[in-house]
Amino acid sequence: MSNASALRLVDTRTLSREQWLEVRAGGIGSSDAAAAVGLCPYKSQLELWMEKTGRATKAGEHLGLDDPRYWGTLLEPFVANAYQQKTGRKVRKVNAVLQHPSLPFMLANIDREVVGSPDVQILECKTAGEFGARLWRDGVPEYVQLQVQHQLAVTGKQAADVAVLLCGQTLEVFRIPRDDEAIARLVVLEARFWEYVETDTPPPADGSESSARALRKLYPGGGDTVDLTGDPVLGQALEELRLLRDELDAKQATAEALRQRIQQAMGDASRAVLSTGEVSFKRARDGVSIDTRQLTLDHPELVARYTTTRLGARRFLILDKPT
Repeated sequence: MSNASALRLVDTRTLSREQWLEVRAGGIGSSDAAAAVGLCPYKSQLELWMEKTGRATKAGEHLGLDDPRYWGTLLEPFVANAYQQKTGRKVRKVNAVLQHPSLPFMLANIDREVVGSPDVQILECKTAGEFGARLWRDGVPEYVQLQVQHQLAVTGKQAADVAVLLCGQTLEVFRIPRDDEAIARLVVLEARFWEYVETDTPPPADGSESSARALRKLYPGGGDTVDLTGDPVLGQALEELRLLRDELDAKQATAEALRQRIQQAMGDASRAVLSTGEVSFKRARDGVSIDTRQLTLDHPELVARYTTTRLGARRFLILDKPT
């Protein structure tokens, strides 16, 4: 891989948010890297492909206060300032979308560049709450490492620091050196994904919830019967799925029987200590629900006023074989 400097594709200070999103849709950004190669825990290749081909908007572009990514964006400058205080290094914003000098589909937005340091040139700022902090127990998560290697590939730089604010009170700094072998593999896999985008061919679903979301959006249903009898691979997949379904049904029935045995022995107790561990069996808070049937009878005009149509979800059912 060449270590040539990145191209400044566009100055972000002059862009509207819509223009910035349009530029990002024209390539694979560093935050897309893990998803593009199928190693992101939150987004599949299929969902990313839908975003890049304009079939879906990028998830999280309008983030609410309850979204961790909102706080990550809000706290980024504070993490950068804390990094300067902790390390004594100076950082500054780049204010540009960067492009790989020879692979135009590889783009990067860098949180900060480190100024005047021969050891490290890029700073990536992260935040993690109580749940997210678990992913950092053994160091930088894989999807973040891929993001940083993508940045190093685009910029030609030699190392990056990842500064992560854990649970709002602990700042950890990790050094990630350039790995040319990892970058070479990353480039091949990203190029393969970008071919899916350029040829408008959906990548295969991977079994994740992200892929399920993408499939629901991509194929809302309503079509006629399709004949797949000529595909023996799919026929075998259905047979395996039927066997797994039967096994799962049997295991769930066994699990429920064991669960009820312990619940019956506990009686009204909310916690039980056994020789092999402990269990909790607590009552949830009482909830409040609306009797929609009675409301419709008493106030049909209100129900009509506040009723909206919701698109029905598709149900995947395995039908019994004809006898």
